[in-house]
Amino acid sequence: MRGLVAVLVACAAVFGVYHYYFQKMPTTDEGTAPTQAISLTGVREDLLLIAQAESGYIAQNGHCAPLEELTSSNSLGMSRPERDGYSYSIACSGGDFTVTARHAPARPGSPIRYPTLAIDQAMELHEVN
Repeated sequence: MRGLVAVLVACAAVFGVYHYYFQKMPTTDEGTAPTQAISLTGVREDLLLIAQAESGYIAQNGHCAPLEELTSSNSLGMSRPERDGYSYSIACSGGDFTVTARHAPARPGSPIRYPTLAIDQAMELHEVN
């Protein structure tokens, strides 16, 4: 009987530690789920690649190009213009540009939020409010 009680107490302790650990997992962005970390890291990488391609395109051609033109001219080697629900867009103003990654809003009442991320010609990545 003591052995059974010891096993139950040990299982409860392991469950408590397991539950606490996953409740306190760090997130990459405030209000996002821990499972979004990989997706958001990929989106940040894509934004950096697009911004680098845009900078190179501007240096070669003297003007900013839309995302479709970057991929068709082989300046950007991305196979798809989106990742995990995020879609990318480029806004040009002379030699300045901003690349933005947007996700559709979460369902009403959902605790998860999808941050809108942007990078500019200075390669500064930030969240857009």
